[in-house]
Amino acid sequence: MLHDVTTSPRTVLPRLIARLKVMAEMNIAEHQRPQDGRIRLTAAGKPYDLRIATLPTVHGEQVVMRVLDSGSALLKLEELGFPSEAYEAYQEVFIRPYGAILVTGPTGSGKSTTLYSTLGQIASRERAIITAEDPVEYRLAGINQIQVNTKQGLTFASALRSILRSDPDVILVGEIRDRETAQVAIEAALTGHLVLTTLHTNDAPSSLPRLIEMGVQSYLVASAVEAVVAQRLVRKLFRKCRQAYRPEPTELAEAGFPEGIEVEELFRAKGCSACGGTGFRGRMGVYEVMRVSETIERLTVERASSEEIRAVAIREGMIPMRDCGLERVVEGMTSIRELLRVVS
Repeated sequence: MLHDVTTSPRTVLPRLIARLKVMAEMNIAEHQRPQDGRIRLTAAGKPYDLRIATLPTVHGEQVVMRVLDSGSALLKLEELGFPSEAYEAYQEVFIRPYGAILVTGPTGSGKSTTLYSTLGQIASRERAIITAEDPVEYRLAGINQIQVNTKQGLTFASALRSILRSDPDVILVGEIRDRETAQVAIEAALTGHLVLTTLHTNDAPSSLPRLIEMGVQSYLVASAVEAVVAQRLVRKLFRKCRQAYRPEPTELAEAGFPEGIEVEELFRAKGCSACGGTGFRGRMGVYEVMRVSETIERLTVERASSEEIRAVAIREGMIPMRDCGLERVVEGMTSIRELLRVVS
């Protein structure tokens, strides 16, 4: 969510952008093409990475700085917001020695944090872990990380093939973008490697048909994929100023609460000086974890629709993402409006 924090005179803009470009080791003479860079700095004794992206617009260059805090990448999985049942289902999968785990969601939904936290759970001196990322967002100790560079011919697919020749136990592929990467990742999962990767789909059941649409044979997808995690990030209500209220039945129905359920008290954002007037501070994940059972494997081979797969997954115990979010609403951790903003 965008907020105005401060405004500077327009005359300051060229010098400010030039300084940022110097710090990020960019070309300060280039104003007509987008550029990417990185700044490493220490603030209040804590190291940070700033990912810098410039973009030429009709009003001049735009600069976006993304703050990467290595501490947030090393959160424990149980701190991310998984429901207990979903966490147990996910844990049963990532401790296995082979298979593919897909994490899905839009850009900025916390997929990288989930994957890094998973690596933190399984990393040890006895396991060879190699990642292929674009870009490498966080540096992790004891893990070999590869920066994908398409201009130099180092794509996800080519990096993945090279990784397989290095005898890894665990492979993290930043994103499946094309058929070649999908095919190699699935084959790696079938040949004794644990493969963690991301995909852009709206929910967990849609991931299996999506891989098939990309050109991977349905029987390979069914055999290789062990679980799919779909996620979104919701803002957490600031406890010091959140406002309690009694919800109307229409609001509960719109949010997806079961018909006839009575909820005495929920909370909504109010805002104060401590939270910048937003009523929120921090974010948390809402998840759905789909284990690929024999029934779902069969549906995948038969090229069933995502709706059919979803119905079976829920019947077998998958908690839908919205239901996970509603639990957080009832607990007073977020609001109905915030949940509906990110979960359709």
